[in-house]
Amino acid sequence: MTVLKWIAIVLASGYLAGLLLLYVKQRDMLFPIPTVERRAPAAAGFPEAEEHVLTTFDGEKVIVWHVPAKPGHAVVLFFPGNGDFLAGRVSRFKGITADGTGLVALSYRGYAGSTGAPSEQGLLQDAAAAYAFATERYDARRIVAWGFSLGTGVAVAVASGHPVGKLILEAPYTSTVDVAASLFRFVPVRLLMRDRFHSDERIAGVTVPLLIMHGTSDPAIPVAFGERLFALAREPKKLVRFAGGGHENLDDFGALETARQFINGS
Repeated sequence: MTVLKWIAIVLASGYLAGLLLLYVKQRDMLFPIPTVERRAPAAAGFPEAEEHVLTTFDGEKVIVWHVPAKPGHAVVLFFPGNGDFLAGRVSRFKGITADGTGLVALSYRGYAGSTGAPSEQGLLQDAAAAYAFATERYDARRIVAWGFSLGTGVAVAVASGHPVGKLILEAPYTSTVDVAASLFRFVPVRLLMRDRFHSDERIAGVTVPLLIMHGTSDPAIPVAFGERLFALAREPKKLVRFAGGGHENLDDFGALETARQFINGS
């Protein structure tokens, strides 16, 4: 009995130590900031874009890249994923802007030249600064909020709380706590997680046309999460499942053209 008791104590201690480590390191896991330096758009091969530094409500300095929209075209307000940096998305940005569509792409706090450390509240303040930048230059009805992966939670928050023309969600989730709970099944994630990004609670506030794009083989955010969020959303809405599509490769399956048709449609 003494041996069994000590085994139980060791196992319990290890479990509690693991919980403590997960709690302390959770933001490092949710926001894995790439170790890349700030690069100007031209240096990244995207001279069409202008770099601007915005000041958030809480005093951080965040970077946006802006490609002015051609007359009669929409402007995409782009919110990247958690491991993204602007210079790494040049190919996608070139595709978005190729037909004259404008772009305002945000580098979150802590990422590639933006100051501060990321958190849900912090990213939403960054998004508010980017939205203000866009609405200073464009009618809100021309703005298409587009979020990828983690950025879908930011995009939903913006579209539910501010006027926009349309909303695109690429590989979205109901909440980050739902995704984490599915990955760490033996951890009380719902008690420990701080940054929850509850798109499931905010999506009802979105009243503009919605497009959700999701790969059926997405290993990071399974398509079931996108389907659940779609079911909660209001009309008009459209869900496009890309058979065999993963998390980062939906352009290979036609996502960019699907988004372009949505943006330019009535």
